[in-house]
Order: sequence, then C-alpha cells, then structure tokens
Amino acid sequence: MSQFAPLLELVDIRKNYGAIEALKGISFSIGKGEVVALLGDNGAGKSTLVKIISGGLEPTSGRMVFDGRDYEARSPSEAKAAGIETVYQDLSLCTNVDVVANFFMGRELTRKVLGIPVLDEKAMEDVVAKALSSAGTRIPSLRAKVETLSGGQRQAIELNRFVHWGGKLVLLDEPFAALGVDQTRRGLEMIRRVAAQGIGVVIITHIMQQAFQVADRIVVIRQGLVAGNIETRNTSPDEVIGMITGEQLAVAGAAG
Repeated sequence: MSQFAPLLELVDIRKNYGAIEALKGISFSIGKGEVVALLGDNGAGKSTLVKIISGGLEPTSGRMVFDGRDYEARSPSEAKAAGIETVYQDLSLCTNVDVVANFFMGRELTRKVLGIPVLDEKAMEDVVAKALSSAGTRIPSLRAKVETLSGGQRQAIELNRFVHWGGKLVLLDEPFAALGVDQTRRGLEMIRRVAAQGIGVVIITHIMQQAFQVADRIVVIRQGLVAGNIETRNTSPDEVIGMITGEQLAVAGAAG
C-alpha cells in the first residue's frame, strides 16, 4: 500500500490515431508529495500521456481522477486551473522582463494613488523574495531580466511560481537536459523540496541516474503500455533497462 495519499489516478487511458494505438490502456496513480519518474524509449507513449494529463490531447477512452474528482481537461488552461502544470525544457517565462514580472504574470498586486490603481512593486518584490528564499533559491537580483539568468535559475523561478500559486501536480519534461552538473544537483534538490510540500511531481527523463536520485517510484512505458511500476528502492537500473527494452517482464509495485 502506498504511503502517499492519492492525487491523480489514471484508469485504462487509451489514445488512438486512426488505426494506430499510441496508448493501449495506461493505469497507474500518483500520490500527494510523491515523485514519479516516467521512463521509456522515444515513441513509447510518454509524451502522449503527458499531453493528455496536461490538457493538450483528449484521450480516446479511459478515466482520470484528480484530487478526488473526475478530471478531464480540454485545454492546458483548464489543466492549470485545476492545479496541474507542465514545465518543458524551453519553459514559459518571458525572458525580456524581470523575475518579479514573471512571477506575477496576470496576478499583479496594485495599490491606489490618488484613487488610481498602480502596480505595488514593493509588495510584489517582497512576495517573490520570500517565496524564493523559503525554497532555497538564490537569484542575484529580482529585477534582473530573465534572459540574463542561468537555465537552473529560470527553472527555479517557474517551479516556485507554480508552488506559490497553489499548484498540486507538476509534470517536468526533461527538466535537466540543458543544465550542468551543479545546476542539475540543485534542481533535483528543489524537486524534493517541492514534493515535501505535498505536491505531486512527475519527471520525464531519459537519464536513469536522475530517476534513481530523486524518484520515489519509477513507471516505465513501453509500446503504449505500462511495462513497469515499482518503488525505486525495490529495483535497479539494470532491471529498469530490461523493462524499457522488453527483456524484463512487467513489474507492478505496491504503489499501484
């Protein structure tokens, strides 16, 4: 039995493109505060599954339950409204404005001066400073344009923004592909801090070492099916590679 309270449950998710079955009945769950690594070769169905969860695609059939309620997102904006965010390699930050502007995009604080609402820059800066500090993220200047920051710093801003605004599940698509060793280490530490706040995390990666460093559980997708679903502590890289290649029989962990 899983130590994590259920957050997202996928039940027999299928996706057809004409006669082609991209997903052939995917079923597994993600818990609150759990980090799940989603692994599989190119073309296995990982991206299709992530797009369905994040509202980019509609499944042909199947059921999703999110935070105790039936869930169906017809667009990424609906997924975001429900508390699900996808963070891609290229991120969604506006690089030509500063950190504070990115953090509050569309949620700006205002105050009235002579009856006219104006941006409350000081209040917004204080909120961002507190949010980043509590997450252990250091940014040289909150007024620096995002284009001047490193990949790791940008990623930290996006993740912390998501947490601050009440996100419940974050999908990280190859989050460290373009980062160096030290930035990757910091990123993995940040993922654990995010999960410690009760947020579910799915990390899609092709780097086995990262999965074993950060994930509580590993789910392997192969040819549109779940080829393995097992707690990280109960498996090994060789066994997972066997699941990915098909040399290892499907393994279903107790986490479900």
